[in-house]
Amino acid sequence: MSNISILEFQYNISRTFSSKLSRKCSGLSQSFHPNVDEMKRVFDKFDANKDGKISKEEYREVLKALQKENVKKEVEKIFEVADKNKDEFIDFKEFMKVHKKSGVSTKDIRCAFREFDSDDSGKISAEEVRAVLSRLGERCSLEDCRRMVGGVDTDGDGFVGMEEFMNMMTRTMKPF
Repeated sequence: MSNISILEFQYNISRTFSSKLSRKCSGLSQSFHPNVDEMKRVFDKFDANKDGKISKEEYREVLKALQKENVKKEVEKIFEVADKNKDEFIDFKEFMKVHKKSGVSTKDIRCAFREFDSDDSGKISAEEVRAVLSRLGERCSLEDCRRMVGGVDTDGDGFVGMEEFMNMMTRTMKPF
């Protein structure tokens, strides 16, 4: 099985896409508090060299892997907000402060769904999950991705619909 699950990278996707996509996606404004244990796993994915802090280069690499535009500008923006002690790194405490303050909005989750749904079918396939994981540098077989989709697919159609995605993304979070 892959060393990453949908739950492990759910916040990564929603937070990485939120700054750019929230400007162009519409949705509800309800927000959810992130789960600390899951946020630690997300933080660890950003912290490539495992030194306990995220550098601008590490953050930049994640955005590049996600094929984001204006990477330099996005990195500067997040560091301006998150790097409170101005040491050019984001430690876990700073990382959590930003996420606890703003939470994860339903708008962000809907935008993340659209990033996965590359064919605009309104459903996410195992192949689409694999493509996103691959861009993030994660190795995951198609069979593993099918199992991940199956774990979220409550209607048994072999895909993850918007409602299923929303439920999966928010099941461990508390509404603001």
